Amino acid sequence: MDVSYELYDVIVLGGGPAGLAAGIYAGRSRLKTLLIEKGMYGGQISMTNEIENYPGQLQEGESGASLIARMSEQVVKFGTETVQDIVKEVLLEGEIKQVICERATYKCKTLIIATGAFPRAIGCKGEGQFVGRGVSYCATCDANFFEGFDVYVVGGGDSAIEEAMYLSRFARKVTIIHRRDALRAAKSVQEKAFRNPKIAFLWDTVIEELHGEGLLSGMTVRNVKTNSLTQILADEKDGMFGVFGFTGNIPKSELFVGKLEMDEGYLVTNEDMHTNIPGVYAAGDVRKKSLRQVVTAVSDGAIAAIQAEKYLE
Repeated sequence: MDVSYELYDVIVLGGGPAGLAAGIYAGRSRLKTLLIEKGMYGGQISMTNEIENYPGQLQEGESGASLIARMSEQVVKFGTETVQDIVKEVLLEGEIKQVICERATYKCKTLIIATGAFPRAIGCKGEGQFVGRGVSYCATCDANFFEGFDVYVVGGGDSAIEEAMYLSRFARKVTIIHRRDALRAAKSVQEKAFRNPKIAFLWDTVIEELHGEGLLSGMTVRNVKTNSLTQILADEKDGMFGVFGFTGNIPKSELFVGKLEMDEGYLVTNEDMHTNIPGVYAAGDVRKKSLRQVVTAVSDGAIAAIQAEKYLE
């Protein structure tokens, strides 16, 4: 392994909105900053086709990708270094923290964790078999593959309903499967969905099993109140249908198990993003919080960077 002995004031883990905001604020404060991202910038928001509620967004239309592109340019403008690498281990005790990656070991005085979260599985039999063959967790990525087909969306929160409305632009019909008899999404979002003639609802229902020959063409659903099972089959002319899972997220925090305080996998911080270890901060979706949106992620990142600066002083 190539070992780097260069010492950074701040290392940011993750290139989503929280990590990019931290990189912007730390770089602008003239702190020697490194942002480590294993893949493409943006995290989950980069897969969002349309953003409507981010303050100052482009009024003619804003996607997650376009917003992230501008944030990334700001990171570079303010002098933050960036590297693509995969973190294998972190050593957090002591004044100097170490981030051990595949390509190098990076050292820092303060660490901002903005590793985000990933979609939770639907949790039914056969799910893994049909990922990419009818099962998806990203409407923006895969909606066009289901143009003119029937589509089912699992979930009842904001993201599930918003993605269902997006899918209705492509699909012949979108049915929302929800284990309760009422949605959890914001009222304004619910109202749009209820007005959409292409969206239907299957209440008090969960998917038990997905099946098909090669492509997803059938599923067994169960009513949670009566336990009755129902078979849903694809239209014979179609030969398949789509199932999109939007049942929440799992924080990317496995690297910090036993090292930082957690609650159901989320890193616990105070309102200033401090974890239980001095000089270590968490921001964005990986942090325990009440609202996970782009606007709260960038707020977290900015606060974490300012707190890191104060700690260094």
